Amino acid sequence: MVDPVSANRVVYRLVFLGLAAAVFFLRILPLSTEPVAWPGPDVLLCLALAWVLRRPDFVPAAAIVGVFLIEDMLLMRPPGLWTLLALLATEFLRDRAVVLRDIPFLVEWLMVAALIAAMLLVNRSILALAMVPQAGLGLSLAQYLSTVLAYPVVVLLSHWVLGLRKVAPGEVDELGHRI
Repeated sequence: MVDPVSANRVVYRLVFLGLAAAVFFLRILPLSTEPVAWPGPDVLLCLALAWVLRRPDFVPAAAIVGVFLIEDMLLMRPPGLWTLLALLATEFLRDRAVVLRDIPFLVEWLMVAALIAAMLLVNRSILALAMVPQAGLGLSLAQYLSTVLAYPVVVLLSHWVLGLRKVAPGEVDELGHRI
């Protein structure tokens, strides 16, 4: 018989991968041939950060690497750079998950915004050092702003639609094990 806790983890991991596949599908759809004036948010990054902050055991590092590497390939970015930055950001949050359980949402949002800004800065710096052509700074800042503004929406949808919430201190699973 399957352990209910393990089954729950597997289900949420599959949900994460399914959401990532849906984001991939929507990002590669040719909805318009006109250049966009305002770039959309990086929903996949918001999703990964929100899920790692709420339930780090539902999103393993291997899933994050696989999803972001596929996204690098699909969006024709330098393979592995944004993947590495996303992995470092999520592992930074994963290591502090116990401490971050009790912080208010506004502090969490500001911390995630600072983390995304650091990722953007490191990404642009490494691409500049390698002399890789990149989007203008204004476009990158606009995407940063839209990603930061989309984070609360992703958290709200994850909480209300998918039932993903932070683990309370001292919470136990169905079998009495500490989470």
